[in-house]
Amino acid sequence: MTLAPLARPARLRTGARVAVVSPSGPVPADRLEPGLDILRGWGLDPVPMPHVLDVHRELDYLAGTDEGRARDLVDAWCDPSVDAVICARGGYGAHRMVDLVDWAAVRDAGPKVFVGYSDITVLHEAFALRAGFATLHGPMVGTEAFLKDPRTQESLRAALFEPETVLTSGLEEARALVPGRARGITYGGCVSLLAADLGTPHARTSARGGLLVIEDTTEDPYSLDRILTQLLRAGALDGVAGVACGSWAGCGPYEKVRAVLADRLGPLGVPVVEELGFGHGPTGLTVPLGVPAVLDAPADGGPATLTAEVPALL
Repeated sequence: MTLAPLARPARLRTGARVAVVSPSGPVPADRLEPGLDILRGWGLDPVPMPHVLDVHRELDYLAGTDEGRARDLVDAWCDPSVDAVICARGGYGAHRMVDLVDWAAVRDAGPKVFVGYSDITVLHEAFALRAGFATLHGPMVGTEAFLKDPRTQESLRAALFEPETVLTSGLEEARALVPGRARGITYGGCVSLLAADLGTPHARTSARGGLLVIEDTTEDPYSLDRILTQLLRAGALDGVAGVACGSWAGCGPYEKVRAVLADRLGPLGVPVVEELGFGHGPTGLTVPLGVPAVLDAPADGGPATLTAEVPALL
């Protein structure tokens, strides 16, 4: 099956209500509040959901119970007064709650803006495969890049309010790892989470016609090798049109990471771009998932880009 464009939500306008959820790990209040203030400064009305600051009593790496995290997401999505859902942070826990989400109710409520990255990759895939909705791989309100990096903030703000102005993604240092030009539908996220999804009941079964967007953090080069090898052996990259790589923060010396990417992705015979600037790095640009895009990886060493063919939001 070839990937197809997904349903896009409406852009945000001043006064829009934005639900903030913690589907994975807990977020400290002293990190959440400054993030909410940034959203307020954009003219948005952020609404923390009831369990956003919860911490599980025994498993303190979880933001409360699986049921509570799933309920917050569904309640926010099905509330007609809420225009967007933005995650507070990643961590771990989305895999535990994703099957508790009432995806039929989410689908019936229609597309809304959804933003997150890292562990939230699990939900990006679920929104794509179980609801048919496009999403934004972008910064979360309690994360360091969103709180401290103006370029990260502006990338998300523009994507939310003026999506036609940020069709092209990429830092100045983005270059071709494997040159070429490809068109496809964007999908992906944190590559270790994509590998962890393999074999689950609703996992993606085809990459055909897709532009794979990947990044990760604190995975040593040998671990990245294992993750990519697992995806390759499972056939999860068969038919992929191109690969767009973001940051690899904490994954070891970049020359070693680069060698792994070249070794594992090069034989696919499709364009591969490195250092596009999304993910866990000090700058985390917003990238739309589920939209047609073009990946340009110039052979002459010029800047590489990922350009959406339509705005991420209507």
